[in-house]
Amino acid sequence: MTTTTVATDEAAIRSVLGRMYEAWSAHDADAFADLYTADATVVMPGLLNDGREAIREFMAAAFAGRLAGTQGVDVPQKIRITGDTAIVVSHAGTLMPGETTLAAERERHATWVFVRDGGDWKIAAYANAPVHL
Repeated sequence: MTTTTVATDEAAIRSVLGRMYEAWSAHDADAFADLYTADATVVMPGLLNDGREAIREFMAAAFAGRLAGTQGVDVPQKIRITGDTAIVVSHAGTLMPGETTLAAERERHATWVFVRDGGDWKIAAYANAPVHL
């Protein structure tokens, strides 16, 4: 893989993350879920969403409830690309309404699995764990 291809792929992956957090800020569960593959999984403490539709339903309910007015944050720390698969490890969390700094209890280490799908990068899997126990 050439340096140009790696840089292009990294930019595309970062763009997917940017669009996802734009969808979060707009509380648009459809735009959010559309960035995932049809068979994607999301694993978080106490939660498993299996498939894009489960992700869409979960986020729609969360945006209408406990995530109303929130913003998601995610800062990639490392991106590894091998062929049509990429692994992203990031520092992530949720800003509650009015917050500008991520509270320690909502800091997460996140792992993303991206796959190239018809020329575009899609999220195939996501998992997170608390930074602080």
